[in-house]
Amino acid sequence: MRKTLIALMFAAALPTVAMAMPEGGPRHDGPHHRGDAPFAQLDLSRDQRQQIGKLMGEQMKQRRDITERYLSKLPAADQKAMKDELKASRDKTDSQVRGLLKPEQQKQFDELQKERAAKKAEWQEFQAWKAEKGGKAQ
Repeated sequence: MRKTLIALMFAAALPTVAMAMPEGGPRHDGPHHRGDAPFAQLDLSRDQRQQIGKLMGEQMKQRRDITERYLSKLPAADQKAMKDELKASRDKTDSQVRGLLKPEQQKQFDELQKERAAKKAEWQEFQAWKAEKGGKAQ
């Protein structure tokens, strides 16, 4: 079970690595500018790209939900270890990506990271408020 969970988490983290910029530089042929995306060569219409993007987003949410469901069954120590390992992996990848960027791009990357961190903190604050409000209603 533990190996399966680790493999599942690894598979869930792969899209982060897959979204890295290709060597040829950015391509602007889709809504997310992911470079040589799996569907980039299919000459999709705007509507098709939007629908596929929606499907891929739903798939990502489902993977996250499945991961959380199995993660919640682990002992607290294993949960913390897994979250710490995922964070370390994400931080390492971010550092490697930052190292590939030009100085002006690094500044923009750092700003984006700050914005993401602020949004995450705001979301966590909202979740805490929601849980507190839900607890009072009962």
